[in-house]
Amino acid sequence: MITKICTLLLTALLLQTLCLAKNPPVVNDDTITDQVRIKLADDPLVKGGALTVEVKQGVVTLTGSVEQEKQKEKAERVARKVKGVKQVVNHIEIKTHP
Repeated sequence: MITKICTLLLTALLLQTLCLAKNPPVVNDDTITDQVRIKLADDPLVKGGALTVEVKQGVVTLTGSVEQEKQKEKAERVARKVKGVKQVVNHIEIKTHP
């Protein structure tokens, strides 16, 4: 009897796992925003900087300023790699030194 109950419980857990694997969590704008911010902060070239990340319906808008063009380009590449991002609008400015 105990063996049957254990088998039923194990089967139920396996079915639940399969259902979760087929229906991954939905990626929403808040999740995308968090992931882009984390990835930008972790990037050694971009270092997060003074960048603002806004997301609306999967479209990421980056604003703020960086020291070099390559940082601007890298920030865009990093944002594009985040799951759920449909498009990146890059309004990051390059700081000019007097």
